Amino acid sequence: MLSYPSTIPLSSRTLNHLANRIRGHRNQHRSRWRRLDPGRQALLALAHLRNGDTYTRLAAGFAVGVTTAWRYVQEAIALLAAVADDLAAAMRRIRRLAYAILDGTVIPIDRVADQRPYYSGKHKRHGVNVQVIADAAGRLVWASPALPGSAHDLTAARIHGIIDALTSADVMTFADKGYQGARGSVRTPFKRRRFRPTLSRRQKTINRAHAKIRARGERAVATLKTWKILAKLRCCPRGATALVQAILVLHDVEVNRYAG
Repeated sequence: MLSYPSTIPLSSRTLNHLANRIRGHRNQHRSRWRRLDPGRQALLALAHLRNGDTYTRLAAGFAVGVTTAWRYVQEAIALLAAVADDLAAAMRRIRRLAYAILDGTVIPIDRVADQRPYYSGKHKRHGVNVQVIADAAGRLVWASPALPGSAHDLTAARIHGIIDALTSADVMTFADKGYQGARGSVRTPFKRRRFRPTLSRRQKTINRAHAKIRARGERAVATLKTWKILAKLRCCPRGATALVQAILVLHDVEVNRYAG
């Protein structure tokens, strides 16, 4: 078998953060001797999440069994997901923003036995729906738990209580046409209708300005998907929420690496 060195585009701060959580978990449970120390386990988990390395590749690279590699990654994900912010905690940051941008994305998955709920008619593929909130600069602020891909963006936002939370906090929020009817503090572009086949010049001008703002929200979705594991989930869809929450924690550590 051939091997080669590889890199993970993350800072040592992120590695140390995860390693410290693993170390604390082992000390708390008085864990027995492990094949990898906390630092190596953290490196293995980050290689899976950021680079999308398979368990087989990780097992070969770290000289452990495939089952051990899977167990180490799942343990790291669970530790990170346990400290992820929920919407209420995230709103403490969001309410301080000049405005927010709300967007939805579908993360592809493998076909599953009960595939109908996970098929997105809009995207023509199976996946899970994740709602993303970005700030005025397009930076990722929060991402919701995953729902089956057939869920409409507006329905998903209502299920998670995002619309009510943004409205209660009086945060002006820009969203695309998929959120029409959200009301509250959510602003969507004008849409042509049967009784209004054409838009006025003023409405078109407003839509163009709205599109420029909303386009920044695409950066947050792109940021989320720089974690290659989200290119296509090959795990049970029910594990997608913990995966997204773990990535959010790591992202916050990474972007705040120069703070303090």
